[in-house]
Amino acid sequence: MTVAWKSRELRGRGKVSMSCRDVGGVIERSTVKEEERESCYRFALHPKMNDKYCKQLVTMYLQFYINENGDKVYTTKKESPLGAPTQSAHPGMARNQAGFLVLILTISIWEAVATFHPISDSHRSAALELFAPIDGSFGSLEETYEALRTFEILGIEKKPDISTTTCPLVVETLGLSSTTLKDLFYALRVSGILKCKINEEVFEAITSRFLAVLSDGSSLLDFYHSIGGLVSIKASKVDVFLGDADGVFHSIKALSQSDGRWRYSSNNPESSTFAAGLALETLAGVVSLATSQIDPSMLPGDKMLGLAKFFLGIGIPGNAKGPFQPNRLVIFLGKVSIPLILSFPAMVLSLAKKDLLKVRVNTVLGSNAPPLTVKLMQAFRLGSKDASIIESQELNFDPENVVHFLDALPKSIDIGNYMFVFEILLHDLEHKKVYATGGQIKVPIFVTGVIKIDTAEIAVLDSDLGIMEAQQKLDLAGESVVSLSANHLQKLRLSFQLTTPLGHSFRPHQAFLKLRHETNVEHIFVVASSGKQFEIILDFLGLVEKFYYLSGRYDIQLTVGDAVMENSFLKALGHIELDLPEPPEKATRPPPQPVDPYLRYGPKAEISHIFRAQEQQST
Repeated sequence: MTVAWKSRELRGRGKVSMSCRDVGGVIERSTVKEEERESCYRFALHPKMNDKYCKQLVTMYLQFYINENGDKVYTTKKESPLGAPTQSAHPGMARNQAGFLVLILTISIWEAVATFHPISDSHRSAALELFAPIDGSFGSLEETYEALRTFEILGIEKKPDISTTTCPLVVETLGLSSTTLKDLFYALRVSGILKCKINEEVFEAITSRFLAVLSDGSSLLDFYHSIGGLVSIKASKVDVFLGDADGVFHSIKALSQSDGRWRYSSNNPESSTFAAGLALETLAGVVSLATSQIDPSMLPGDKMLGLAKFFLGIGIPGNAKGPFQPNRLVIFLGKVSIPLILSFPAMVLSLAKKDLLKVRVNTVLGSNAPPLTVKLMQAFRLGSKDASIIESQELNFDPENVVHFLDALPKSIDIGNYMFVFEILLHDLEHKKVYATGGQIKVPIFVTGVIKIDTAEIAVLDSDLGIMEAQQKLDLAGESVVSLSANHLQKLRLSFQLTTPLGHSFRPHQAFLKLRHETNVEHIFVVASSGKQFEIILDFLGLVEKFYYLSGRYDIQLTVGDAVMENSFLKALGHIELDLPEPPEKATRPPPQPVDPYLRYGPKAEISHIFRAQEQQST
């Protein structure tokens, strides 16, 4: 396919006039219809195409995008079928601002989204439930925009039709001189989605008002609503240019702080990460409206880490804005690049089951990624100073299941918590202009396994001489029931060893020994460890008061557990008959036990208290 790149501009009244034999007549650039562009586009790609003016029209409007198969597809539309913006196919018309926009909008978000799963049908279903119109309306224009844009971003096709009730409200709001900047902003956004019919005179009046605000504005919200409104007007095929883009950019940047937060105005010291998000959107809008290139040094890279906090906190649980706020990120990212997201079918891998490490790569909206390679660059054990146990290992790709996987975990990996570092490498250099990979991505991985339990013993010792009067071996992995007896001059010792699959010592999060009297009075003790050895010695002479001098049968229970220990257990070991002295007259009595042991966690009795009556003041 060959497309000529010659062009000729016939300037008349500030517009570019072009002729195309297939369309007929003279077509002004500002009034070219989509179907006319497509018609001339199809004609231009014909092998016998020889109309130089049609070539020019194709030159000015020919765009391209990368489809799901990684192929470059030419079109004259401004968006791909997935909703991503297309790029100019003319080498000289490529915006050199794109890299700066990527810097502004993507550098800070990868830690926040690296391990999130792409948008799925469950997200779409939740959005439809949260955004439900009442009497054909979502409420305010702000709520309407949030609902409609969420539907659009999530790709929800069967959405409520509210055009007949909402468009009249939009037209009325835009026509009133008393309408606030905020309402103008949301009215324009809603109009852009519903395609409400707005007169050009209304757009001109609103544009003048927005530009007047920008000339002497000092409020972040004024900048946000004015720039956002101008972007919406420009999207409605109306020429809008921001002459003093550098000045506006500088005014917004002046509200930033060193910690990445933004202030809402120069007179208000209050700052927040949410304001940083608004500023970020506004800066992106300034760049898109600029008639000349913005100096990238105006937003130093050291601000970006603070901006990341905004993306980590934009969700609002329990509120209909919850699904909308993260989608704002998708809206503006889609203008410059398509983020590729790593997701994991499982982030917990079992050594016993020989689980494979699997990684999926999709776009943020869930579409298939272009041809790429996933590399496991490094793997560190959390809390360890040891070197990486993996160095740059490429994952295999399963095209049937569309998943990247590691054949087997390295033999040096033991159970525990790890940090895996991944990197996405695109096969086609052209895709780097379309997709954002986020550099190296850190992901926590938990490796579980079966812990070996050895040399478990329980014994009764003589308190003075340490002689064993009774000793029994325990099978903590099987069935062991012991029956012991002791008095207050003796001790109870329990010991065992825990080792990992690679023979290293293992210290679980929980190791408790519990003795429960026949009256349900319980006593819990922590089992201490030294290396692989766990041991606890109970000296009953020092515990008689803690045991309330209660003689009789005590059931013995051992609990050993950890999140990475697949054979965690809570095991009854048997019982011990204790013969303790009679309690002294003033000894503490055991607390009454509930009939149902779970009642201890139930509601307590209501406390009724009468405060002292107010004293009457003497006159």
